[in-house]
Amino acid sequence: MSKEELDQVAAEVSTCVKCGLCKGRTKAVPGEGNPNASIMLIGEGPGYHEDKQGRPFVGAAGQFLDELLQHAGVKRADVFITNVVKCRPPDNRDPLPEEIAACSGYLDRQIAAINPAVIVTLGRYSMQKFFPGAGISSIHGKARKVNGRVVVPMFHPAAGLHKAELRPTIVEDFKKVAVALAEAQRQAEPEKPKPEDDQPQQLSLF
Repeated sequence: MSKEELDQVAAEVSTCVKCGLCKGRTKAVPGEGNPNASIMLIGEGPGYHEDKQGRPFVGAAGQFLDELLQHAGVKRADVFITNVVKCRPPDNRDPLPEEIAACSGYLDRQIAAINPAVIVTLGRYSMQKFFPGAGISSIHGKARKVNGRVVVPMFHPAAGLHKAELRPTIVEDFKKVAVALAEAQRQAEPEKPKPEDDQPQQLSLF
């Protein structure tokens, strides 16, 4: 069912005219990955290469993201990757509030369809969806529960390309993703009955 919904979102995104970004796009970039992913990564918006190919994170930042996923012990094929806006902002400028709002329904449907255990936000615009008003410098790499789901805010991989001093921090933050996933899955497991709750307690009398 999740794949059908994701395909439907992708079809709608490819012809979307909800905001002005549609006028400059070559291809919309709905997102891609495992429809049953435990980890969902949400970036900001497509860049030059993404716009040409219709796929997320295929440029230099995407290559760094692949490296970061390896540090986390995660395969790209096992996660789902998308952005808060599905069309490239002109000259790679930041997405505007009205553009993010126009795309938010698509993102909400993708999250609902995949139902990931962990969401990793890449950059401050995807972070703001879950942590409005927070500063990324103060909360990056810290997993928090938001509406019952674990969300880990991260610097955008592009930040590590522009500022070499951020790169080690981003790598260390990504290593925490596997820990966050393990903890989220542990919390999702039904509680095992404690020994004193077991039924045949009277057997100890014999």
